[in-house]
Amino acid sequence: MIHIIDIETVKKIAQEAGDAIMKIYTKDFHIEYKDDSSPLTEADIKANEIICSSLFKLYPNIPILSEENKIPEYKTRKNWEYYWCIDPIDGTKEFIKKNGEFTVNIALIHKNSPILGVVYAPALNGMYWALQGKGAFFNGEKLPLKINSNKKEKLLVVVSKSHLSPQTQVFIDNLDTKEVEQLSVGSSLKLCMVAEGSADIYPRLAPTTEWDTAAADAIVRESGKMSYQFDTEIPLVYNKENLLNPWFVVK
Repeated sequence: MIHIIDIETVKKIAQEAGDAIMKIYTKDFHIEYKDDSSPLTEADIKANEIICSSLFKLYPNIPILSEENKIPEYKTRKNWEYYWCIDPIDGTKEFIKKNGEFTVNIALIHKNSPILGVVYAPALNGMYWALQGKGAFFNGEKLPLKINSNKKEKLLVVVSKSHLSPQTQVFIDNLDTKEVEQLSVGSSLKLCMVAEGSADIYPRLAPTTEWDTAAADAIVRESGKMSYQFDTEIPLVYNKENLLNPWFVVK
C-alpha cells in the first residue's frame, strides 16, 4: 500500500489546508465548544474538509479517521489494515491565542503503527514529513539535525504549553541529569522537536488522543527515536478500541 502513496501530494494537501487556516487566522473568527469542552473554529472545519475530500478523491479505498468526523465503531475500525489518521489543527488553543504553535497533521497507519507522517506548521513555515524506510525530514533536511552527546550533563525537555500536568513535572524533576532546561511548546511540534534533536525528551503524563500524536510519531520513529508508553519499552499503538493514548515519553 505505501508504495502507491505520493508523499509530495500529501504534503501539498497539508499546505493547502494550512493556507486556508492562515486566511482565517489573520481575521476575527467564531469559536464553538465541543461536548468535551475543547474549542472548535471554522479553520478546523475548513481544513478537515480540504484534507478528507482530497485524500478520499486520491485514495478512495483507504478509510479516514479524523478528529472532526464521526468516529467509526471499533467493530468496523478493527478490520482496517491501513487508514488515514487526521488532526486538521492540532493546537487549536494555540491557534486561538495566535502564537503560531499549531499544526496540520496527516498520518497513514498500517495496522497499529504510523508509517507516514506529515506535520505542517503554517504560521511558522515548517514542514516535517516521514515515510517508513525513507527517513524523516524538516524543510528538506534529514533528521535529526542535532545530537546531544552529553545527556548526563544537560537535557532539554519539551512540555505542553496548555496541558502541563503535575505528574509530568514530577517526572521531569526526577530525571537523572545535572541540568534540565524546560521549554513549553504547543501542538505536535513537541514530538517533532525530539525528532529533529532540538529537544531531548517529551514526557506526556496527561491525556491525548491518537490523532494528536500519529503524524508526528511517524516522524519520531523515522528519525531514530521512539514514543514509548510510560515506564515501558513498548511503543505507542494505534487504532485501539479506546482512542485515548496512554501516558507516554518521546525520547
